[in-house]
Amino acid sequence: MNLMLKILFAIILLVLSLTTVAKEAIWIHIDTQKLLLEVKLGNTTLAHFSNISLGRNGSGFKKKRGDDITPHGRYKITWINRKSRYQLFFGFNYPSKENAQQALEQQLITKKDYKRIIKAHKNKQTPPQNTPMGGLIGIHGLGRGDEKIHEMMNWTHGCIALTNKQIHNLDTLIKKETLVIID
Repeated sequence: MNLMLKILFAIILLVLSLTTVAKEAIWIHIDTQKLLLEVKLGNTTLAHFSNISLGRNGSGFKKKRGDDITPHGRYKITWINRKSRYQLFFGFNYPSKENAQQALEQQLITKKDYKRIIKAHKNKQTPPQNTPMGGLIGIHGLGRGDEKIHEMMNWTHGCIALTNKQIHNLDTLIKKETLVIID
């Protein structure tokens, strides 16, 4: 009987630990200072990709289309293009509600654009990509781009770029709805 209780206790502990792990989702942290992308499960780093590239003008608050700034914030991957000229493209739900609020306060977008962005978020859709804030922000590979340029400088229009090998490795770890935090 004592052995049966030990087995039952072990099974209960196993089920509880699996339930805890199942609740934790894989997420991505992008450190724009270290040029590092980490894939995390809770606080545990599952993989990291160094020497990533950002927008030509660094990172921060993206004010307008064409400013070549990688936006800071919290996003989710809401679409994936597997036929991208950049190998793979993991598109974000940019602009976030917070980005839109800041843009509205700075009169960079209209109240109508703000409402369209908020409505998309409420409906769990990708926000409009054609506002003055720009769009089509995500993580992508190089495609036919020059890896030497990628190693030397930030070259994107606001996205996060990895090498083709890195983007294919990332593809094995993430999916739609993966949280992405850029700071």
